[in-house]
Amino acid sequence: MNAPDAADGHGPAAPGAADAPGAAVTAKRSPLARIASALPPGTLLVITGTVVLGAASYIHLMAAGHSLDTDGMAALSVLWTILMSVGIGLFFPVEQELTRIVAAHRVAGTGVSGILRQIAGLTLGMIVLLGAGLAWAAPLLADTFFYGHTEMVGALGLAFAAMGISNICRGVLAGLGRFGPFGWQLGIDGVLRIGLAVGFALAGVRSPLAFALILTVAPLVAALVTSVPVFRGLAAGPFDRWSGLLGGLGPLVVSTLLSQVVVNAAVVSTKLLAPEDGALVAGLLNAIVLARVPLFVFGSLQASLLSGLSTAAAAGDRAGFSRLLGRTSVVVIVLGLAGGVPATLLGPWLIEVLFKSEAGLGHAVFFWISAGTLCYMLAMVLGQALLVLHKHRLQLLGWAVATLVLIGATLLPGEVSTRVCVAYTLASFAAVLGMAAALWATFLRRPRAAAPVAAASGDAVEPALADRS
Repeated sequence: MNAPDAADGHGPAAPGAADAPGAAVTAKRSPLARIASALPPGTLLVITGTVVLGAASYIHLMAAGHSLDTDGMAALSVLWTILMSVGIGLFFPVEQELTRIVAAHRVAGTGVSGILRQIAGLTLGMIVLLGAGLAWAAPLLADTFFYGHTEMVGALGLAFAAMGISNICRGVLAGLGRFGPFGWQLGIDGVLRIGLAVGFALAGVRSPLAFALILTVAPLVAALVTSVPVFRGLAAGPFDRWSGLLGGLGPLVVSTLLSQVVVNAAVVSTKLLAPEDGALVAGLLNAIVLARVPLFVFGSLQASLLSGLSTAAAAGDRAGFSRLLGRTSVVVIVLGLAGGVPATLLGPWLIEVLFKSEAGLGHAVFFWISAGTLCYMLAMVLGQALLVLHKHRLQLLGWAVATLVLIGATLLPGEVSTRVCVAYTLASFAAVLGMAAALWATFLRRPRAAAPVAAASGDAVEPALADRS
């Protein structure tokens, strides 16, 4: 296995390193440098790649919008929405589990080839099942969502496969602490999307299929370029019990799907509650895009956070685990306020100028979306901690309760735009309360002496801090 190279900044620092005697030098650094040092190691490398990939998403859709007719753009938009909701719900948990397990194996000094083969096989099975389902329902899906274009259903299946492969690669890289290749993979993916989309637009391409296939080609090429050198150095390692793998991954998949419902329900709910008010639906989508800018940055924090928490837990470093969790929560709060305050104050004006919105949304809508986004990010941080401590079902329970709160609040009487945004905030806040209570009850209020992690046998290495009561 390739050990992380601390000298190149790709490997996570040892827990507690921030409290070393040299910390006096840190106090002399700029405020920006001190904030950066509070982030999990390698985060800034991943942020750079995330920024490029995020910008590529906008440019890709803008280029398609200027090139395709109304039906073609609508078909691409539906494909994009399905991929980003169902795909993330199914395959991002694979990345999270790989990050957690690989980081634990790395601390124990055991190889990860066995567990990698298992999870890769499981992911391949998911891709095959998805592909079979899409093929079986292709005529119906094409008529319902893609204006009869069956080839768009095939493009969706290929995009699912590319996303699954990319998430496997990123899970291994994050678990190994190789955030350099991780960030490069994101950046190369983004650059390819921009180049292909702009190239198609300049060449006068009018096919939605061509723009859809970008979602397959770019991530696959990026994964191959950045992951092959690292994967070649993986050492042989044990397999895990399938019951253990599925027992953790199953609840995590459901949790992620429910979290996607919470974060994406506002626009869908508005379409159902006010189907004739197209301006409101479009304006609310613009408001959400604007107010959720902090989520754009937070996405780059998750991989390094999970790797850092997994490393501390596997090493039995309770203090390091708690310190990283606390610092990340503070960073998330600062991030939420930095994005939410300007969005609340300037949002109504900005969506008119930037998006030509005619919805007439007020400051209250932006406040509720921003507050919901802050709570959602905190819930994601606490959920990561529960995941590392093998409390998958408690994380699932938190998102299940949040989904029920979301449904209940959405069905209350009142103005549609206000209640769907309030529902998002209340649901996210319910998830924070539930996960914080679970984390407190199972870990934070039960101090234990740190124990070194046991060597792995045939099972995956479990965090030494995990509460097994």
